[in-house]
Amino acid sequence: MYGSLAAITLEDFLVRTISYLSSIPADSETLAFTAFISAAFIHATLLLGLFGGLPVFYIWLERKVAGRIQDRLGPTRVGGSFGWLQTIADGIKLIQKEDLIPKDADALIFRMSPYLATIASFAAFMVLPIADGWVAVAAECGAFLILALMSLEVLGIILAGYSSGSKWALFGAMREAAQMVSYEIPMAICALIPLLIAGSLNFQVIGRMQSGSFLNWFIFHDPFTFLAFFCYFTVATASVKRAPFDLAEAESELVAGFHTEYSGFRWSIFFLAEYSSMFAVSAVAALLFLGGWHDGLMIDGIFGSFRGAGTGVIDGFSIGTYVANLFGAAVLITKACLLVFVQIWVRWTLPRLRIDQVMTTCLKYLVPISCFLFLMAVLWPLVLASTMSRPVMFGSPLGEKSASASVVAPVVVSSNRTGAAR
Repeated sequence: MYGSLAAITLEDFLVRTISYLSSIPADSETLAFTAFISAAFIHATLLLGLFGGLPVFYIWLERKVAGRIQDRLGPTRVGGSFGWLQTIADGIKLIQKEDLIPKDADALIFRMSPYLATIASFAAFMVLPIADGWVAVAAECGAFLILALMSLEVLGIILAGYSSGSKWALFGAMREAAQMVSYEIPMAICALIPLLIAGSLNFQVIGRMQSGSFLNWFIFHDPFTFLAFFCYFTVATASVKRAPFDLAEAESELVAGFHTEYSGFRWSIFFLAEYSSMFAVSAVAALLFLGGWHDGLMIDGIFGSFRGAGTGVIDGFSIGTYVANLFGAAVLITKACLLVFVQIWVRWTLPRLRIDQVMTTCLKYLVPISCFLFLMAVLWPLVLASTMSRPVMFGSPLGEKSASASVVAPVVVSSNRTGAAR
């Protein structure tokens, strides 16, 4: 692994750092426990910062984009002429509002539902790599886990509508559950296409296979992968409850959908989960189709040449690798933010579909299209192998890239500590 903590975990890195700066032996159980707690706290802080900071920017961006499309200015007063602090001001206002619970509601489930939806969205960030080696939980089945974790958000929505004691909220929850569950099917099928090409569920391997020129991105691998990206992005937009598909609010029919009875801070928690899910599905699109943390112009290759440089007395730490991963993280977040901008742009451009049109679009069109693209992506290398005696039209076969991308740096761990490298 070429991460900033190459070949060691953050826990092991903290053990070696503390041991080097103090007289505590590296095999101390107390030091190991302290490093474990510290590593968990650092990971949680970084993920919560990303999870909470991005929606603050996206809500401001949505207001500005909506204002420009509707020939308005959007926020212009709070935090300067561009209204940078408008979202923060709204958050402070919502926290101060009274927290109401309907008389007929199930109080426990009613309170729990917003946090259940938010936790499901937050859990996806744990297996989402931000750069090469920068991931909270490095799992070989990361792509499978992130799709499974994001699908759990629907449980919070169903419970929110059921526990509200309102028919309007219940109807809205049923509609949103039907939409989200249905669109997860073509989304998973479209995500399988680059996974099939890469031959791996590991986001690290998939990202490294797309290094170099932008022509190495999976979106340009074959015509069917190119179309699969747009199909994935369409169904991902629907799965996170964004227009032009049916909205969670459904103001014209259901007052405010499944969160009709919510107010104040708990109401805002649902939108925190929605905007965070928008980033998650966009980041997955960037990782699977758009080169991940690679910029496609090979500028990252210049930073990559510094990997391993500036290695200090602490094993595994490299200043050059750290800088290279900072650039990679900036590239991936920029790609995901651009895709979120497209989702916002589309919402304020196209009219909303009725729920029956949404379901028809999914079951009658998008599911067959995704299945067709998956089938043709499987047959494409076989056709090329039989006609051109090679599985790809241009470049080296992906099997060779997969072999080189799966190479992991040797693990250097003290023999006195077991299980330090995971």
